[in-house]
Amino acid sequence: MQLSLSSAAASGIGRARFGVLAMIFVVTVLNYADRATVGVAGPVLSKELGIDAVQMGFIFSAFSWSYVLGQLPGGWLLDKFGAKQVYAWSILLWSLFTMLQGSVHHMGMDQMLFGLPLAVSALFLMRLMVGLSESPSFPANGRMVAAWFPVKERGTASAIFNSAQYFATVLFAPIMAWIVHAIGWSEVFYFMGGLGILMSVLWMRTMHNSPAEHPSISAAEREYIEAGGALLSGSDKASQAARVAGPRLGYLKQLLANRMLMGVYLAQYCVNVLTYFFLTWFPIYLVKERGMSLLNAGFVAALPAICGFAGGVLGGVISDWLLRRGHSLTFARKLPIVVGMLLSTSMIACNYVGIEAVVVGIMALAFFGKGLGALGWAVVSDTSPKEIAGLSGALFNTFGNVAGIVTPIVIGYIVQTTHSFNGALVFVGAHALVAVLSYLLIVGEIKRVELKPV
Repeated sequence: MQLSLSSAAASGIGRARFGVLAMIFVVTVLNYADRATVGVAGPVLSKELGIDAVQMGFIFSAFSWSYVLGQLPGGWLLDKFGAKQVYAWSILLWSLFTMLQGSVHHMGMDQMLFGLPLAVSALFLMRLMVGLSESPSFPANGRMVAAWFPVKERGTASAIFNSAQYFATVLFAPIMAWIVHAIGWSEVFYFMGGLGILMSVLWMRTMHNSPAEHPSISAAEREYIEAGGALLSGSDKASQAARVAGPRLGYLKQLLANRMLMGVYLAQYCVNVLTYFFLTWFPIYLVKERGMSLLNAGFVAALPAICGFAGGVLGGVISDWLLRRGHSLTFARKLPIVVGMLLSTSMIACNYVGIEAVVVGIMALAFFGKGLGALGWAVVSDTSPKEIAGLSGALFNTFGNVAGIVTPIVIGYIVQTTHSFNGALVFVGAHALVAVLSYLLIVGEIKRVELKPV
C-alpha cells in the first residue's frame, strides 16, 4: 500500500523527514524574501537614487548574473561537502550582503563608478554577491528532498519547498512595504539580513544531510525512506564517489545531450520568467501602472502570492495522487505543469481591463497556475543521476535562472520605450505557453538518467 505524506506520518513510521522539509521551507521563504527586497523598496529607492527603468532592470538582473554563474560550482560543493555545511555558509553570506545593500545611500551620488553614481554601482555589486551566495540553495533543496523522501512523496515535498517563494511574498511583502513606508527603504535590508543570520545558526544546529546522519530517526522511517527510492543515503557507493570526485566534463556533456533534460531546462527557463516578473517588476507595476500606493501594493501583492502558494502545494499533491492511482510518472508530473502554465497565460488579459479588483483577480489566477505548474524540482529529483544529484540540480537551476538575467532587463527596456507594461505582460505570458509546448513536444518520457562511465 502506498502512503501519502499525512498517512505515512499517521502510520507510526516517523516524522523526522517532515522536520527537514519544514526547515527547507523556512529557509526558502527567507531566500525569496531577500530576492524581493529591491522590488518592494524599488519605487522609493529608485526615486531617491535617481535610477531610471533600464538601470533598475539591470539592478534587478544583477542577482541572477552571479546566481547563474555560481550554480555548477555550488552543485559540486554540495556533492563534495554536503548540504548542511554549504547551505549554512550560503545563508550567512547572502544575509550579510543583504544587510550591506541598506548602506549604499551613504556612499553618495556625486562620486562615479563604472559610469554610474557610486551608490547605484554599489547596489548592483551587492546584488551580485547576494546571487553568488544564494547559488547553492535550490540545488541543495532538491538534493535534500531526494535524500529524505521516497519517490511517491517527492512531488508533494518538492512542491512545498518550491511554494515558499509565494509564502515569502504573503508574509514579507506587507511587512517590508510597511517598513519602507514607516521607517525607510534601507531598514528593509537590515531587517531581512538580520533574520537570515539567525537562520544560518539554527540551520547548522538542527539539519542533517541524510537519514544516515540523523541521530534520532527511527529505523522504520529510515527503511521506509530508502526502500521508497530515496537517493544519497550517505552510505551508498555513488554518494561516496560524488564526495571525492571533482566536476567531470563528461557528465555535463551527457546531461546536455539528453533531449528530455533539455526540454525540462527550457521549460524551467520559461517558468522562471514568470517568477522574476513577480519578484522584481510586479510591485512597481502596481504602483506605476495601476496607481496604487506603495503600502497598498505590498498588501495587494500578497493575494496573488497566496494563490500561487495554494497552487504550488496543490500541484504536488495532485501529482503524487496521480502516481498512487497508478498513472505513469510522466503523466503525473506533466498534467499539473501543462494545466498550470495554460492558466498563467491569463495575465495578458490585464492589458484589457481597467478595474483594479479585476486586475488583481486575473493576476491571482495567473500565479495560481504558475504555482500549480512549478513541479520542475520534483522532475529533477526524478531524473537526476545518483552520482551527481547536486550537479544535475545546479545545471537545471542554471538554465532556469538565466530568466532572472533576461526578464528584468527586457521588461525595463519595454517599459522605458513604450511607457507601459502592456508589452511586458505579453512577453511574460507567452513564456508560459512555450513551457507547455516544451513539456508536450520535447520532454517525452520522464525517467532517471543513467550515466555512462567517463
